Amino acid sequence: MPPAESPLHQGTPAYRRLTLAMLFAGFSTFSLLYSVQPLLPLFAADYGLSAEGASLAVSLATGPLAIGILFAGILSDRIGRRPLMVWAMFAAGALTLAAALVPGWSALLALRLLTGIALAGVPAVAMAYVAEEVDVASVGAAMGLYIAGSAIGGMGGRLVASLVADVAGWRWALGSVGLAGMLMAEGFRRLAPASRGFVAGSGGHPFAGLAALFRDRALPLLYAEAFLLMGVFVTVYNYAGFRLLAPPYGLSQAAVGLVFLLYILGSASSAAFGAFAGKVGRRRVFWLPIVLLIGGVAATGGRPLPLVIAGIALVTIGFFGAHSIASAWVGRRALGNRGQAAALYLFFYYLGSSVLGSAGGFAWSHAGWPGVAWFCLGLGVLALTLGVLLARVAPLPLPEAPDPAPVEP
Repeated sequence: MPPAESPLHQGTPAYRRLTLAMLFAGFSTFSLLYSVQPLLPLFAADYGLSAEGASLAVSLATGPLAIGILFAGILSDRIGRRPLMVWAMFAAGALTLAAALVPGWSALLALRLLTGIALAGVPAVAMAYVAEEVDVASVGAAMGLYIAGSAIGGMGGRLVASLVADVAGWRWALGSVGLAGMLMAEGFRRLAPASRGFVAGSGGHPFAGLAALFRDRALPLLYAEAFLLMGVFVTVYNYAGFRLLAPPYGLSQAAVGLVFLLYILGSASSAAFGAFAGKVGRRRVFWLPIVLLIGGVAATGGRPLPLVIAGIALVTIGFFGAHSIASAWVGRRALGNRGQAAALYLFFYYLGSSVLGSAGGFAWSHAGWPGVAWFCLGLGVLALTLGVLLARVAPLPLPEAPDPAPVEP
């Protein structure tokens, strides 16, 4: 094979360009997806909405994203990974810019729905793109930068939106995030190497292996965990802004945005719990981050502001820790159909964000923060119960394969 067709490896200029491109892809995707979260109280005030009504700005993006993930991988098998990612990033950035300009709430929601569909083209195929273009020994480092970009984007998009909105309003905030997304899409287009290892799909039935995944004793439970845990996490962050902006706290929009700096704790928690579970065993430790998450939700029910912030921090630590263990566990169980298993995990993950995130708004509107806390506690206890059931599932007798890298919000 000519040198130009050989896989990329660490230390080469092409590899450095790819890793920087993946950093841009992760940052852009999750900043565009979740930048509206701190703006929900502003949407509610401008359009006369309830909390659950405003939360549709998040849910109508994550729901279509969940469904789109199931089909984006199939489309990428036909047209290629890189072209789909480039198209997805440009489309999502342009749609976010348009959302900053449209006059009505219905039009904004329609654009958020289209944004979710467009963004499905990135997380669904990012791992496949890297695996095809990079040699085996260098895949981990390349995916690590994508995940770092995802975590930073999830935090940075929310923080930038809050700070800009505090000064110039939510339209300028959305416009700023959309413009950044367009710039990163162009950066990805210029930096990401042309596909070398891609081979178009054979056209077989795309969902042929789904039945086997649901016959596995552990995978359906892990999918349920993704749904429940993401539901708790998004619900807490969706409605914390409503609470902290109102009396007795009366924080500014910028101060509420600083709460998203707690994502730094989540990134550290993901790495720490992932490593700990690898040494001790997933079945033995999976319950621990879930208990931390439940404890954090309980702490947010208190009145002192430091206790509320500490509770949100514990929820963040617990969620990221549990997510890192569960997503890696999926890769260990799905030895023969890892791509579809990961896609299903992401489907339930974002479905939890969409469905349960909006359901939490009903709890807020009818019972305030105590309603949100009890709603999330119920979800957390159910997740803990499923964790106990997972601990009783016997490990597979086959040799374990390398974990896929978890995708962080």
